[in-house]
Amino acid sequence: MTDIDVTLLAGGLGSRMRGVSGDTPKVLAPIAGRAFLGHLLDHLAAYGARRVVLCLGHLADRVTAWLAQGDTNRSLDVVCQIEPSQMGSAAALAYIRKDLKAGTVLVMSGDTFLDADLRAFVASHRLSGAEASVLCVEVEDAARFGRVEVGPDSRVRQFLDKAPGRGVINAGVYLFSAAFLDRIAASGASSLTRDVLHKMPPGTLHGHIAKARFIDMGTPESLAVAASVIGGRET
Repeated sequence: MTDIDVTLLAGGLGSRMRGVSGDTPKVLAPIAGRAFLGHLLDHLAAYGARRVVLCLGHLADRVTAWLAQGDTNRSLDVVCQIEPSQMGSAAALAYIRKDLKAGTVLVMSGDTFLDADLRAFVASHRLSGAEASVLCVEVEDAARFGRVEVGPDSRVRQFLDKAPGRGVINAGVYLFSAAFLDRIAASGASSLTRDVLHKMPPGTLHGHIAKARFIDMGTPESLAVAASVIGGRET
């Protein structure tokens, strides 16, 4: 992943977490005695990432202050961009497009964690020949998440509505080519999922299903169990 830029979309309001974290941004939620962002950056560095662009918004000053304290992996070049106003995920990508220099970019939500093998995801993406890949994971209960139907050819057939029971979901991690990012930036889209990915013709997107543990950091319930997954994983 040394030749791939990474961007973390972390500009959300975090309204679901305010009862637990107060004015602490979701990316700084304490997990196993350390800010979640520290764990996430270490995870990326372990897979060879060298450059990370943080797209910040709500409470951005708290995040930049934390970064200034130096509790990050020293091998990473971390660049911060602050949204001028609250933006959707596609609009945020358009805003930071100029800072993404690599031919392939790994896009991640700043409020989820997936202990997936990112090297395998990159290899799968490159082998597919697709301009855009979605990292998916199977969960016990997909009631809170939209499902993804991935065909035997590893192409996304369709995005489905939320439904209870076991299912494959979009984990909020993507690999995009520079050309695909340029089209997002030119489209004027707001939401990456609703306005861009869900409107792609069937079979256009590559879907990589990983065997991994998934945590949505946006709820107090998930935060309560995050330490056992993030703090206790092998490095």
